[in-house]
Amino acid sequence: MKIPISSLHHFCSEAMTRSGMNGDDAKTVADVLTTNDAWGIHSHGVLSLRQYLNRIRGGGVNARARPRIVKEGPGWALIDADNALGMISSCHAMRTAIMKARTQGIAYAGVRNSFHSGAAGYYANLAPAENMIGIAMSNTNANMAATGSRARILGNNPIAYAVPAGEEKNVVLDIATSAAAGRKIAAAGSAGQTIPEGWLIDDDGSPSTDPSIWPDHGALLPMAGHKGFGLAILIDVLSAVLTGAQISRDVLSWSQADPSQPTGHGHAFIAIDIACFMPVDLFRKQMDVMIRNIRNAPRAVDVERIILPGELEQERGEKNPQGVLDLPPYVMDSLEGLAKDTGLDFKSHLVTRQAAGGQSP
Repeated sequence: MKIPISSLHHFCSEAMTRSGMNGDDAKTVADVLTTNDAWGIHSHGVLSLRQYLNRIRGGGVNARARPRIVKEGPGWALIDADNALGMISSCHAMRTAIMKARTQGIAYAGVRNSFHSGAAGYYANLAPAENMIGIAMSNTNANMAATGSRARILGNNPIAYAVPAGEEKNVVLDIATSAAAGRKIAAAGSAGQTIPEGWLIDDDGSPSTDPSIWPDHGALLPMAGHKGFGLAILIDVLSAVLTGAQISRDVLSWSQADPSQPTGHGHAFIAIDIACFMPVDLFRKQMDVMIRNIRNAPRAVDVERIILPGELEQERGEKNPQGVLDLPPYVMDSLEGLAKDTGLDFKSHLVTRQAAGGQSP
């Protein structure tokens, strides 16, 4: 179903304010979620909002949280999220790192007592508009095996970076450290499909191509073996051990755990001010050169183009000047359930506004 972004944003904001959030926080979360949907990342878009608000009603998330800096120096800050939704604490922290990097060249902001923050790429991508390089990461609940283990021992902790370019698109990478995302495996199970070997192990630690065992059994495997495992450890160190958040083994699942319990996620953000190192225009031109060198490299057989990280997502946004999203049925089902949960009229807020081109009634 095609829905104008403005209509979807209004609907989500209204659902959040009815659940006790203030208007500014609701707008921040709606901005993050609808942007992810506009980029085609539906797994981290408005699909999750119903579960987020369920945790607010259950008491596991603080609808009126006020993230605050509890310790800081010229080039760093430690932020207590006050059990806010991860989008609120993450935007606050990334902007804190950007502000401090203006005077220090590089800055780090760590977050504790937070919640699931969705796609890390959104927060990293706040930096290029400020002529900075952004790095964002978060830990998550233990869902992945260590190399050689058969049990879930750490999360498939995500990491993202965003680098500004000149005439070319920003380079934006956003990845989890597992070979495949848990939701991708679950989707294969729902469709009755098998999965490639190397994505999942069963409870005995043996490779499995049966996605139906997930998520109740088995464990994700790290991408590239020990390399993904090692990177996931670094992310846990910077986002949790260093900040005082729960480490992966103790983080609760935001989608499966008791909704009355805080999840304890931690995040980390780094901003690098390009102007402290070289003229920004020169940097952007150099990035263009690098991007074009990669894009013009000799291609393998049957490869039409070489795609840089984040290029497809940005193209989706550019090809949608009217701001209309074609949402998958499972996302629409979740939104309809959200409307029922919050007492909103699904038809008038989304279907009717769709017919009106997203204009307010």
